[in-house]
Amino acid sequence: MTVTAGVFAAPALAGAPGAGGGSGHGDRHRATQRAMEAAVNENAPGVTAQVKDKHGTWKSAAGIGDLERQSPRGAHDRYRVGSITKTFVSTVILQLAAEGELSLDDKVGRWLPGVVEGNRHDGDNITIRQLLNHTSGIYDVLTDPGYQEKMFTEKFLAHRYDTWTPEQQVAIAMRHEPDFDPGEGWNYSNTNYLLAGMIIKKVTGESYADEIKRRIIKPLDLDATSVPGTDPSMPKPSSRAYMKLAEAPDATFHDVTELNPTMAGASGGMISDAADLNRFYTALLRGKLLPKKQLAEMKTTVEQNPEKPDNRYGLGLVRRTTSCGTFVWGNGGDIQGSTSMTLATERGGHAISANFNSLEGDLITIRDAEFCGQ
Repeated sequence: MTVTAGVFAAPALAGAPGAGGGSGHGDRHRATQRAMEAAVNENAPGVTAQVKDKHGTWKSAAGIGDLERQSPRGAHDRYRVGSITKTFVSTVILQLAAEGELSLDDKVGRWLPGVVEGNRHDGDNITIRQLLNHTSGIYDVLTDPGYQEKMFTEKFLAHRYDTWTPEQQVAIAMRHEPDFDPGEGWNYSNTNYLLAGMIIKKVTGESYADEIKRRIIKPLDLDATSVPGTDPSMPKPSSRAYMKLAEAPDATFHDVTELNPTMAGASGGMISDAADLNRFYTALLRGKLLPKKQLAEMKTTVEQNPEKPDNRYGLGLVRRTTSCGTFVWGNGGDIQGSTSMTLATERGGHAISANFNSLEGDLITIRDAEFCGQ
């Protein structure tokens, strides 16, 4: 279906200050609620969020979850988390390193011989660490023109149910030259995490999905979190997801809720909700999933952009600086019709997860409202 942008005049609120926490608790998040309400517009229909801090849990939502039915966004919605998946994958790799099953300094070619080759790519000169912190130089499959045409234009509607293998996607990336020599730069490449998922399978004999379930989802009781494989549907409760598939100002929103998650795979195919994501990152930062050495490795960051020195990337974990100078750790993720954020303070004492059901939405203002009260 297509939905004409601008079909609603004003955001319907699916939550209010104090939702889930009483009026006093809600007062502490009044700025966050205001930021959520202000962020809702014709290009960002709805937003859902949960905060976890020393006072307890606060959750709320604003805007519309289903444009056709004009139903509100839900405070308990599940959603596609995109590249937040990378933190889960990196956690599994680091657990395997702690168990002595692999080393972060292993060359990719040791585990995947002949896979990263061609057009100056050489897996024998790239380490697993460089995959995880995006310093490998490996070309990002998402920037391949043919892949982009299938994924981000009107042609997506004919390809949304296609099944992709990581081998297919890596092969597409290998048609291009690397962005730079290994270790000589930084560039975000989803291909890196497709390869990391393949390494997990080679080391353990099990898929990255099964290892995430066994090592993270089950121990933490993340009941709303899944690695859906080829299943295109969304579990309930959830909202619809929307995306423009053309750049024209009057382009319509398409309902892109259903899609085959293999298009993202280990680089971004998971589903979760705000409560589970807060629980995961809190456990991770408190050392419940990794020994001290591996958590320190994960939090060893590199500069992403010289013009934004406060934006730093670890091993599947980002460090950001809020407008009031607070360091926060987490990740963000985009996938068709969904943009998400999870960030937490150093030891996970204060965390927020939020999601818009489109590829637009002001998550930075919501972040700063929560951590800085602005």
